[in-house]
Amino acid sequence: MKRKKTRQIKVGGIPIGGGSPIVVQSMLKTNPENFSQTLEQTRELKRAGCELVRIALPQEETCKIIPFLKKEVDVPIIGDIHFNHKIALKAMELGIDGIRINPGTINNLRKVREIAVMALNTKTPVRLGMNIGSIEKRVLKTHARPNADAMVESALYHINLFEDVGWTQLKVSLKASDIRETVDAYKKFSKKSDYPLHVGITEAGPVFSGAIKSAIGIGILLNEGIGDTIRVSLTGNPVYEVIAGYHMLRDLGLRKRGINIISCPTCGRTRVNLAEIVEEFEKDINQFDSYLDVAIMGCEVNGPGEAREADIGLAFGANSATLFKKGTVVKSAIPREMAKKILEEEIYNMVNKEKR
Repeated sequence: MKRKKTRQIKVGGIPIGGGSPIVVQSMLKTNPENFSQTLEQTRELKRAGCELVRIALPQEETCKIIPFLKKEVDVPIIGDIHFNHKIALKAMELGIDGIRINPGTINNLRKVREIAVMALNTKTPVRLGMNIGSIEKRVLKTHARPNADAMVESALYHINLFEDVGWTQLKVSLKASDIRETVDAYKKFSKKSDYPLHVGITEAGPVFSGAIKSAIGIGILLNEGIGDTIRVSLTGNPVYEVIAGYHMLRDLGLRKRGINIISCPTCGRTRVNLAEIVEEFEKDINQFDSYLDVAIMGCEVNGPGEAREADIGLAFGANSATLFKKGTVVKSAIPREMAKKILEEEIYNMVNKEKR
């Protein structure tokens, strides 16, 4: 697939757009008044590979956490601001790496212009985050209902407002919880502007169903070359958002990061609890950022032959397992209880050898 060429901006030194790798971001779920919990979750996201961390800033007073996080964690912090434009001004004054505003909840052009002027003066990148549920009344007067066209109109209008004050370090999002409406908005905007796009399905839902919904919507757009950053919005641990994001990029061949698990769905030939083995293995290998295809198969039928393209893998028999690399058996008759540990050791050795 060919990515749409967008202009490039930088958020905390991370390039976005202009052909740079698609960036995975997430949002903190902790109370920002609780510094220790917020710091710990930020570190968890960083360990999971999150490249931009967004934090809700509900009041001006909340902005006091910004210098603290910037000092403690080496990951760009983006402030999420609604309703009160003074929060955005305060966050930029305190050195936030970027801000996200929803012009629909601020709903005042003078106040948005104040944000634009401060962004110019402090050189702070801004995401104009359009949500279908909060389009300003001025725009809705010309549309029968909140829809993709209304979001696009609002986005282009506010881009012009920022350009008028001389600030163009902008990215845009146009989100709905409806997949078709979201896809329609991004496609229409993409034809009219070359500003980088942050892609996602808003309020996607719980981890399982939300990841599926997000994969469909985000996947459609990425497959058509649209999108420079992504966030998988899930009701749950934000680490899952990062994991899901990288899975999407990896499966579309856009970024290769981490262990890609190939596992069979199991059948009547399977004599081990493969689901449990795979689940435990997936938890254990999250720390690896090097790319490897790893197969875990429930029987010899789906072993070295079916998974011959895997860099390394296990095939479980009734009482033992077989270790193979690129379809060639390298160790057999491995006691079942030792198999996962041996596989993880082999992966560790392969990753370290690759880094040397």
